[in-house]
Amino acid sequence: MRTATLGPKQRAESLAAMAERELDLLVVGGGVVGAGTALDAATRGLNTGIVEARDWASGTSSRSSKLIHGGLRYLEMLDFALVREALKERGLLLERLAPHLVKPVPFLYPLQHQGWERLYAGSGVALYDAMSMARSHGRGLPAHRHLTRHHALRVAPALRKDALVGAIQYYDAQMDDARYVATLVRTAVSYGAKAANRARVTGFLREGERVVGARVQDVEGGGEYEIRAQQVVNATGVWTDDTQAMVGERGQFHVRASKGIHLVVPKDRIHSTTGLILRTEKSVLFVIPWGRHWIIGTTDTDWDLDKAHPAASSADIDYLLNHVNSVLAVPLSRDDVQGVYAGLRPLLAGESDATSKLSREHTVAHPVPGLVVVAGGKYTTYRVMAKDAVDEAVHGLDMRVAECVTEDIPLLGAEGYRAMWNARARIAARTGLHVVRVEHLLNRYGSLADEILDLVAADPGLGEPLSAAEDYLRAEVVYAASHEGARHLDDVLTRRTRISIETFDRGTRSAREAAELMAPVLGWDKDQIEREVEHYEKRVEAERESQLQPDDQTADAARLGAPDIVPL
Repeated sequence: MRTATLGPKQRAESLAAMAERELDLLVVGGGVVGAGTALDAATRGLNTGIVEARDWASGTSSRSSKLIHGGLRYLEMLDFALVREALKERGLLLERLAPHLVKPVPFLYPLQHQGWERLYAGSGVALYDAMSMARSHGRGLPAHRHLTRHHALRVAPALRKDALVGAIQYYDAQMDDARYVATLVRTAVSYGAKAANRARVTGFLREGERVVGARVQDVEGGGEYEIRAQQVVNATGVWTDDTQAMVGERGQFHVRASKGIHLVVPKDRIHSTTGLILRTEKSVLFVIPWGRHWIIGTTDTDWDLDKAHPAASSADIDYLLNHVNSVLAVPLSRDDVQGVYAGLRPLLAGESDATSKLSREHTVAHPVPGLVVVAGGKYTTYRVMAKDAVDEAVHGLDMRVAECVTEDIPLLGAEGYRAMWNARARIAARTGLHVVRVEHLLNRYGSLADEILDLVAADPGLGEPLSAAEDYLRAEVVYAASHEGARHLDDVLTRRTRISIETFDRGTRSAREAAELMAPVLGWDKDQIEREVEHYEKRVEAERESQLQPDDQTADAARLGAPDIVPL
């Protein structure tokens, strides 16, 4: 079974190796597009490196709606090519590339008008299913079905009776976005890529007008490296314009940030066996099943403040609660909200009206020799974006390079996953863990769950759940630091697990226990443990304060009250 480790030792070795020998391709940005680009390049046989200024997926790629979907609403805009492409990718992820991480999820669309709406919406969903099946990548999902009001209320008793006259149920897919990115990076490393998070690009190396690499600061250790590469790919999402500014080139487009916020509430607050999709005056609102929780989102508002820590204001939270409460028999209140998170979509904005339509698509440009920029797009189509970026970079390489093969490269944990799933009762009996725990591990790590189970076998205490976050085993915290590149407490509680949004205390009661589990792996002393816990508590306090503020400006000011990085 193929595997890879992103521990402290491997990180240091990767930085040194990248600085020692010229790379074929250096990827800047550790979100889903950057990670996908690194995997694409590595599997074509290129000597590849990837650096990320903060943690893997710490920006947009950990703060999405957690959906892998074709974009049903784009059919209404007649953007058939975008939907077709996304549906193909959805099928690949579900069936071949990451069946352990990407799962089917049902949605109910309540109808509010007799006759015409069922015909209109039903035709759209039927076309959605047909386009999926036409590419032979939709057979893993059930077909849509029409429901009467009585049947819809049986499926979703939480709905108000006067909120619908009937409904249509259809299927899409979901994943844990941050976990997916970490797995992508590990998969790239397993094929030879070098990867380092907490490694910030401070400038580009130039020879004449050509970009020949980047200056990279080790944010943890304080050293600086010159990493030379024949081609550099800028995959920094909402930071694209900032990164481009380092070479003094704006290009033909710029990236603007659109803020989307999500609420997390306990499963028992909404009595339903299916997710919901509701129309709003601007877009759509999703109520998405998420383990023992629901995710409610999202908003879509311009954001021109701090990109690293977008803040959700009180007005944002009220907006979502008001819209979802318009269809719920028992309305939600602020007290029901366990977690809140805000993310920024990188939307393309052209320099003229003729290119403004790029906002829903992605684009790749080569603004100066040696530098490729990839921006825009959506999470579901990251693999296509990565392919296009590497295809563009290949033009500047002095070698023959193979075609993209990522359509046939399963992510780590996919191989053997279905066999282990079928044997989960036997695994539970062998390890002494409850079968529900084994299922939890398989759905987060796939066949790599064996590596977690090995930790538990070596130290049975790691088979116990965290005392204040019982969905997660203590072994998962250790594994996050030893194998998944987690460098700080925040990385574990916010991205490797979802404790920060899945508990009413936002992870503060788990902070010390988790820090003490990470300490031996990362070489922390007692003082560093204290700093990690204090930093995390201040971050949560600042987020809570920001969510009480009336608007973006005051929310942003409150969120910035907590320091960005833990001093070492």
